[in-house]
Amino acid sequence: MKACVLDKPASVKTNPLRLADIPKPKPESDQVLVRVHACGVCRTDLHVVEGELPQRKSPVIPGHQVVGTIEEMGAQTTRFRPGARVGVPWLHWTCGECEYCRSGKENLCERATFTGWVVDGGYAEYVLAPEAFVYPIPESFGDLDAAPLLCAGIIGFRSLRLSGIVHGGRLGLYGFGAAAHVAIQVARHWGAEVYAFTRDAAHQKLALDLGAVWAGYSTEDPPKLLNSAIIFAPAGELVPAALRVLKKGGTVALAGIHMSTIPAMDYALLLYHERVIRSVANNTRQDGEDFLRVAAEIPIRTRVETFPLAEANRALNALKNDQINGAAVIQVAS
Repeated sequence: MKACVLDKPASVKTNPLRLADIPKPKPESDQVLVRVHACGVCRTDLHVVEGELPQRKSPVIPGHQVVGTIEEMGAQTTRFRPGARVGVPWLHWTCGECEYCRSGKENLCERATFTGWVVDGGYAEYVLAPEAFVYPIPESFGDLDAAPLLCAGIIGFRSLRLSGIVHGGRLGLYGFGAAAHVAIQVARHWGAEVYAFTRDAAHQKLALDLGAVWAGYSTEDPPKLLNSAIIFAPAGELVPAALRVLKKGGTVALAGIHMSTIPAMDYALLLYHERVIRSVANNTRQDGEDFLRVAAEIPIRTRVETFPLAEANRALNALKNDQINGAAVIQVAS
């Protein structure tokens, strides 16, 4: 099969992924082999490729927003049939035994593995996944439209939940890429007012088109103080910026797996009055199931820019340089 392989982390400017012919994998007893149709390009992929996340497998095939069809099934798999259309997400496997798994917090599993980082992912013609960790894709979504839902959508959904936003609340979104352009649709569905903070004029326009009541730079003050904020950009300097425009008792949720250093903050000015900063770490399978159900109900409409598999490096460079308006998706098969 053809796959984009990372041998050693490096700047995306050097186009570190190489297109290679490698053996098609065989599923183990609890796994399914998925023929990849599309794979979303996520900022986490950038962190893997550039080494901001420590290398866990070498070489590795990145990608963890996979939509495809099951081609082969392990001997003990029973949930799906060959030909079923499924999604392969970031959360590849959890142990089911540690204190976190037992308490409904499998996103914090001590032994968790992750698609496209710890195991090979979806920048390839085929990918393996445990059957218990893949999702059926709602029929209302095409392959390209569904791909960004499998991480950008799910992690945005968990971030919304942890931000505490409620109907009628005012929500700030910092960074308006793939995750935010999905999260805003859920937030609006829940009756929240959304304020978008992004430096790019095209992203500001997209936010307004999707229902934001205001869009501006992170250094600007929105018209009203916010109840909650989610920071999708990996920029630590946005934390005090978000706290500065937060009401008493509000929450700032940090949605990224990697973030630059958070600067020193004035406690009385920014944190006092029970303001909360909390990180969002991965997701549970329940998050994914709940989100895909809500996404189909709304229905979510993703905006995608497609790239062929051979141009995965170009897709990553475009993402890093804020040249994607919506979500980037690698189209592997039609």
